[in-house]
Amino acid sequence: MDKIPMTRKGHAELEAELKQLKSVERPAIIKAIAEAREHGDLSENAEYHSAREKQSFIEGRVKELEGVLGLAEVIDPSKMSGTIKFGATVTLVDEDTDEEKTWQIVGEHEASIEKGLLNIKSPIARALIGKDEGDSVEVRTPGGEKSYEVLKIVYA
Repeated sequence: MDKIPMTRKGHAELEAELKQLKSVERPAIIKAIAEAREHGDLSENAEYHSAREKQSFIEGRVKELEGVLGLAEVIDPSKMSGTIKFGATVTLVDEDTDEEKTWQIVGEHEASIEKGLLNIKSPIARALIGKDEGDSVEVRTPGGEKSYEVLKIVYA
């Protein structure tokens, strides 16, 4: 299997989520299932079925996180420089609207547009890879063609 690129911060967040699921969520749901069983007939026990459903979700997420963390290749962006690559924090200006946007290019499991974390596999990130400050970038998005100019590249 291929390694999954990830920043140190993204790796730490996934490890924290895994620890929370294993040490807090899992014991709580086991207790909830035991309590629901005490209420008698399981075929009509909504609390029992709800708890089992939640347990199934937790166990699935634990397996997913263990798999991702097992394949993780932690990359430290602060040791990098040069053109845009994984881990870069990039400030762009939309050439049509003059709107500035800043994104960090991260792995798919830590990406969050709301937090300014751009998935390395996204069309914008793929178009940015290898570009330098001052370069113009054409990106085909679901909303149509967009043109950006790279204003700044920071590795922190």
